[in-house]
Amino acid sequence: MASTSDISRGLIIKLDGSLYKVIEFGENKTARAAAKVWAKLKGVDNNRTIEQTWNSGDNIFPVRVERKEYQYLYKDDTGYNFMDNETFEQVAVPETMVDAPQFLKEGQNVSVLFNTETEQPMSVELPDKIVVLVTYSEPGMRGDTATRTLKPATVETGATVMVPLFVNEGEMIRVNTKTGDYVERVK
Repeated sequence: MASTSDISRGLIIKLDGSLYKVIEFGENKTARAAAKVWAKLKGVDNNRTIEQTWNSGDNIFPVRVERKEYQYLYKDDTGYNFMDNETFEQVAVPETMVDAPQFLKEGQNVSVLFNTETEQPMSVELPDKIVVLVTYSEPGMRGDTATRTLKPATVETGATVMVPLFVNEGEMIRVNTKTGDYVERVK
């Protein structure tokens, strides 16, 4: 058991029978009233995003989570299939549990979060930034560099990313998997 002072980003807590991950949190203090702690929570076992408020010092129920390195293998009817790099054990995860499925490519290492009480996978997190190959992009207009103009580009995973005009087909780029934004060109 923990209190509201233990809340941090990424903490997974049990609330009303469901599991939620803390996305954002803060504290509100007023002159005469007791301090309140608020948190924006994203459902781990459901797709809900909620905001919750507690009185400062209230009890919360964190869930112990274990993070393991897995390798993405393939997608089929059961979902996305991953393999443990140490034991070679495979696990299938539905698409709703994958962080950014549009950026998954075969052989890529990811982190799978397991609930230690039930030994069930809770979510799959990709690295913050990945390097992908641009498979299709329209050529940029020469001289159109006064403003930060972007154009759509299709990457090897099939996702579409908005890139600057100087990025061409066949180049490697770094993409932020959390936002889906272009970061930089990789040489």
